[in-house]
Amino acid sequence: MIVVKTKPEVELMRRAGDLVARTLDLVAQSARPGITTAELDRLAEEFIRSEGATPAFKGYMDYPATLCISINDEVVHGIPGQRQLKEGQIVSVDVGVCIEGWYGDAARTVCIGEVSSEAKELLAATQEALARGIAQARAGNRLGDISAAVQTFAEEKGYSVVRDLVGHGIGRQMHEEPQVPNFGSAHTGIDLKAGMVLAIEPMVNIGGPQIKFDADKWTVRTADGSLSAHFEHTVAITENGPDILTMVLKKG
Repeated sequence: MIVVKTKPEVELMRRAGDLVARTLDLVAQSARPGITTAELDRLAEEFIRSEGATPAFKGYMDYPATLCISINDEVVHGIPGQRQLKEGQIVSVDVGVCIEGWYGDAARTVCIGEVSSEAKELLAATQEALARGIAQARAGNRLGDISAAVQTFAEEKGYSVVRDLVGHGIGRQMHEEPQVPNFGSAHTGIDLKAGMVLAIEPMVNIGGPQIKFDADKWTVRTADGSLSAHFEHTVAITENGPDILTMVLKKG
């Protein structure tokens, strides 16, 4: 069942989204050569709890950390640990928070120092694929319009989208219906209605779309070892178009 949110409920979700965005900003500013992924995770958890919220991922299906930190060919769900970040890596950071029973979820991929032009182009394309998908998150459109927009742009740039992992609805649960694939056909799927809230999250690979799991049963990486990038926003569908909730609120 797809849960449609009221306008006041969307505003409660915006609070969670604001904290998600500020957490990602903190982690991005702290991500540098030599820091461990565990240190970044600790910073994020302390910050989230200091704001009166709880880390949404920690303990979810027994996941052991606040952040998912995925490096280079890792697509998603990398577990923080004692690995030190190195110059030239790209690092995908995914975070969720819960405030008063409402969830926010977002991700971004950042550069550690100077990275290759190939990596920069991948990040720019993945971010634009997300923007193209969000632009289709409008009342009166169909779910497939989001999926097709992401896939079309990524593939036009010569990349592939991961097909085995998808975006999702979000609200009082971290994962709600509907699933939001990053591939599909326009003008297909469910009708989009004002009050739906979706986590739209392209995962884009330089190589093929196939993935594999590490022995930890969490870390997902590209099957061919190619670089992967991940960007995500929580987006509310309104009568006036898409409303990105995982943005830092302006004060005053």
